Amino acid sequence: MGHAGMAALAVRYLRPAGAPVPGARPPDPLPRPELRAVRTDEKPPPAPRELRRVLGRFASGVTVITAPGADGGPAAGFACQSFASLSLDPPLVAFMVGRTSTTWPRIARAGVFCVNVLGAGQSALCKAFAVSGAQAADKFEGVRHSPSPATGSPLLADAPAWVDCTVHAVHTGGDHLIVVGRVEALGADEGEAAAQDGPLVFYGSIFGTFAALNQ
Repeated sequence: MGHAGMAALAVRYLRPAGAPVPGARPPDPLPRPELRAVRTDEKPPPAPRELRRVLGRFASGVTVITAPGADGGPAAGFACQSFASLSLDPPLVAFMVGRTSTTWPRIARAGVFCVNVLGAGQSALCKAFAVSGAQAADKFEGVRHSPSPATGSPLLADAPAWVDCTVHAVHTGGDHLIVVGRVEALGADEGEAAAQDGPLVFYGSIFGTFAALNQ
């Protein structure tokens, strides 16, 4: 399936915000829970707050997912922790995004994206791209960036690594979407400063840095 076909497939999984997107349809509804009798000794499922508290003990890197403006619109971007390498052959990566995200529809319409891996000194940049609603009018204001080589997505200045992708597939996963990207180009800053500073790390709702253990 070509680039245009994958973009059309991605649009199928939009949750439109405001005016409907021409040719798009709402995402498939979440499945109804199975109706059955609940045993008196049965525990309820974990509450979202508890899930967030416990899973917050898993340290992760931080990225900003960007995409060029589609149909004459502005560029799109949002802060994302849920990024992962998926496959070496073919080269695939993945990230997760909430079904109610207002940024995802713009990325889907572009059909491409760039993963900007953030460094230790870029927590303020992460926070700028984490805002939503009216505060997110122009996340790129004052942010230095250039077009990525393969897709033209915004490549943020001083990002220690980046991965340029086309949308390969989109899957539903509860209240999130699982977006799979095919890697078209990538690169990393091999300079000494980048190696010393290390990545930006998120753990327990706070930002931190990485330090190698002495073996």
